[in-house]
Amino acid sequence: MSVRMVILGLLSERPLYGYEIKQIIEEHMGDWTSIAFGSIYFALDKLAAEQFVEKVGVEQEGKRPSRSVYQITERGRAEFMRLLREGWRKFEREYFDVDICLFFLGVLPLDEVKGYLRARRATLQEVLNHIQAHRAEQLAHAEVPRLAGAIFDHSVTHTQAELNWTTDLLEKMETGIYP
Repeated sequence: MSVRMVILGLLSERPLYGYEIKQIIEEHMGDWTSIAFGSIYFALDKLAAEQFVEKVGVEQEGKRPSRSVYQITERGRAEFMRLLREGWRKFEREYFDVDICLFFLGVLPLDEVKGYLRARRATLQEVLNHIQAHRAEQLAHAEVPRLAGAIFDHSVTHTQAELNWTTDLLEKMETGIYP
């Protein structure tokens, strides 16, 4: 649903071609969405087949490949509004592969697991640092709405919680509380 909602939402602002959509996602949504480049074109084709978007032109610069420009249809606007309302009502519970790994903790040597937890902690700290730096960078631009801070804060809060949990688990393993 998210790739459809993002594309329809972006196209509700103005007509765009696929690469522009990719750039907007990477520059402004990359810290809190995981939309792959290839899925954008797949979704555009599907949305066009469903008559939620339509091609309004083809542009070509020099010898570069041509690019199709898309715009949202009235039917697409209605679908975007439906998806947006559905997204607000939906509660998403996260399930983590690491919890399954914990269930099978006894299969691997404890020192190996501690190594994975140390690596996980370091990665989470890097991610947290990146999100916080990107938040400050993005919010420094006047054209970025202040509400974007809430989106970044959501990612920071979740990442910080994972970092705290991982640190606590590692400490409990290193002091013998677990397993």
